[in-house]
Amino acid sequence: MFNLFKKKSEKEKLQAEYESLLKESHRLSTSNRKMSDQKAYEAEEVMKKLERLNS
Repeated sequence: MFNLFKKKSEKEKLQAEYESLLKESHRLSTSNRKMSDQKAYEAEEVMKKLERLNS
């Protein structure tokens, strides 16, 4: 209950964005391969940002 007003950290935001991009990539993989590849690339860029934050 006390986490109701807690703001997400940068790491949590990036993790959520990464998961969202991967889901979108998977969804598009059956209909539009080019867009799927683009979303996968964006997800990889977000993962690189996450790795830099952890270092």
